[in-house]
Amino acid sequence: MPQLLDKSIEILSVKHLRGPNMWTYHPVIEVWIDIGELEDYPSNLIPGFYDRLVKALPSLVEHRCSYGETGGFLKRVEEGTWPAHIMEHLTLELQNLAGIPGGFGKARDGDRRGVYKVMVSAINEEVTLTALKYARDLYLALAQDNQDCLALSKDIIEKLRDLGDDLLLGPSTACIVNAAEERGIPSIRLSEGNLVQLGYGAKQRRIWTAETDQTSAIAETISRDKDLTKSLLRSAGVPTPEGRTVTSPDDAWEAAQDIGLPVVVKPIDGNHGRGVFINLYTQQEIEAAYAVAIDEGSEVLVERHIVGDEHRLLVVGNKVVAAAKGETVWVTGDGKHTVRELIQIQINSDPRRGTAEEHPLNPVRIDSAVELELARQKLTGDSVPALDHKVLIQSNGNVAFDVTDLVHPDVASQVALAARVVGLEIAGVDLVAQDISRPLAEQNAAIVEVNAGPGLLMHLKPASGKPQPVGKEIANHLFPPGADFRVPLVGICGQSGKTPVAEMVAHFLRLTNVYVGLSCSKGLFFGSRAIPNTNSSNWENARRTLLNRAVEAAVIENNHLSMLIEGLAYDRCQVGVVLNVDPKANFPEYAIYDEDQVFSVVRTQIDVVLPTGIGVLNADDAMCVQMAELCDGEVIFFSENPESEVVKTHIQNGGRAVLVGKQQITLKSGKLDQKSIPVPRHSESNTTTPWKTMNLGAAIAAAWALDIPFNVIEAGAQTFVPDATTITGA
Repeated sequence: MPQLLDKSIEILSVKHLRGPNMWTYHPVIEVWIDIGELEDYPSNLIPGFYDRLVKALPSLVEHRCSYGETGGFLKRVEEGTWPAHIMEHLTLELQNLAGIPGGFGKARDGDRRGVYKVMVSAINEEVTLTALKYARDLYLALAQDNQDCLALSKDIIEKLRDLGDDLLLGPSTACIVNAAEERGIPSIRLSEGNLVQLGYGAKQRRIWTAETDQTSAIAETISRDKDLTKSLLRSAGVPTPEGRTVTSPDDAWEAAQDIGLPVVVKPIDGNHGRGVFINLYTQQEIEAAYAVAIDEGSEVLVERHIVGDEHRLLVVGNKVVAAAKGETVWVTGDGKHTVRELIQIQINSDPRRGTAEEHPLNPVRIDSAVELELARQKLTGDSVPALDHKVLIQSNGNVAFDVTDLVHPDVASQVALAARVVGLEIAGVDLVAQDISRPLAEQNAAIVEVNAGPGLLMHLKPASGKPQPVGKEIANHLFPPGADFRVPLVGICGQSGKTPVAEMVAHFLRLTNVYVGLSCSKGLFFGSRAIPNTNSSNWENARRTLLNRAVEAAVIENNHLSMLIEGLAYDRCQVGVVLNVDPKANFPEYAIYDEDQVFSVVRTQIDVVLPTGIGVLNADDAMCVQMAELCDGEVIFFSENPESEVVKTHIQNGGRAVLVGKQQITLKSGKLDQKSIPVPRHSESNTTTPWKTMNLGAAIAAAWALDIPFNVIEAGAQTFVPDATTITGA
């Protein structure tokens, strides 16, 4: 057996590409690793490696790899492959088993023997880098066969799951973001928590879990005050249980007698069911419940007990989109075990119960509410119930059983009205009813709470019944089908001329009376206002442009280095401009040596053009011309060669082109009459401006792609005043 105990894998560098890049449309980490002497030990030369790998992570059989079939990756391992490739797949699978989204991975040779690049989807840099480091540890353990790799993999998955819980979006927010992204709606996480922007610039909406930027602070405050909520609901004819706030245990008992037993005692502004006691009959129970409830809220509410099960209905935009029912929890005595032990044996052993987010049911513990329920049955947690004696543990708990398809139209109408009365566009409405498929009035049912920012997990992962597409419902409410969630966005790259073209395009857009955000090498500009230099990177300035709620159109300059080491700051653009490519402008420090690699970096700008968008390309640059076939949208060529075969063929096929001459710039199309714009003269010397007219041609092509009226483009060309730095054509 090879002597591998002293072998290691060194991580040389880590690069986080935060947007579309030369590898994929999504954020990735690019990690350089040195496998050292392991270069001499492909997997087929390590005895038992394959068997240990399959035992540790049997789900790797789903990885298709280059064979494009189930088991493809394992076939590669059996034939012989190297650590970098195996680490790529281990990283992906460890994240997947920990519930962390991901799917893209590549491993490529580096710039010397034993050095490789590993690229993996990275929804969060720290999480994915940690997963890759764990993948290295697991690989070495598998290769060295010096520990229980199955136990190691389980421990790693648990640690990754905990890290993901800390750093990733919660399930409620994530389901909305995922549903939005399925529709092509871009998202930007705005904080380490669950605050997320959907859409760009002036078209954006913001969510925080299941609250939105339209969630009224007044409505949220009303929802927290249960007494006020009930008062408003009653005024609208919505059935609610009678009740009032109380100030002491004695007052609680007096209120209960006035209302009529049994009653419910709960904090007036509590949440998550804490301090809520139902079906109380005696003075002792009510006074004990008061003592717990007052610790959970500022005041205590006593109200009539409604016979039935607790239900939670989710309202989105005046429509009930999901409903879940609570459970009644019992244990059955065996004459041997205590109630506490029976809870563990008969209830908490259910695999659906747990503290992690993937568990739809919570573990049951003997808290004050359970103690009170047991006391009513003359039991404690240490009592040993007789054989077959049923003991009620919780009257209502774990509202996690889907009943969406059973909701009666009258119930849905009353619940939607309750949300409107409080003023919430997204609300979780709690009601108690014996049968959700019958009208509320028929069964003396009532709405007991209306909640802002409701949790969605019960609808996404119910304990029984089918999951409901609540994320999709919320995304469609925020952006109804057909709604625009993007501002016009122009991305510009090239070896030279980027800045003047970006400035000119921004100038054309301002003439259409829109508020323009411009990010270029000179800095950040909102409207005509320059933002003081903050030493932000190209990527960060571009992202700030998209965050600005005033921005109605964005122009973003991208240099090749930024695209290589950071990626693009946006997912897609309406217009993508590639001015020129210097195949010799390599980046040896990043192992970019040849023109094919340069092409892979620069093509990213065209890769992200929307199907409804337009790529603007230099017909006089062979590498730019190659990119035309990569564009999902239309292509407009620009050229200063009146005899360009590329332009002639393009126009013959119904395309559009801009021809740049010494005296005029001509817009040509197979479908439209050609129009010409005089090349502007310098006001002082009365000669053609020294800044490159080719740049103006590219800017005019971009303006044409934006459907800016011809007369505005013509006026913009004559009124744009280049400064000294623009004249250099950088």
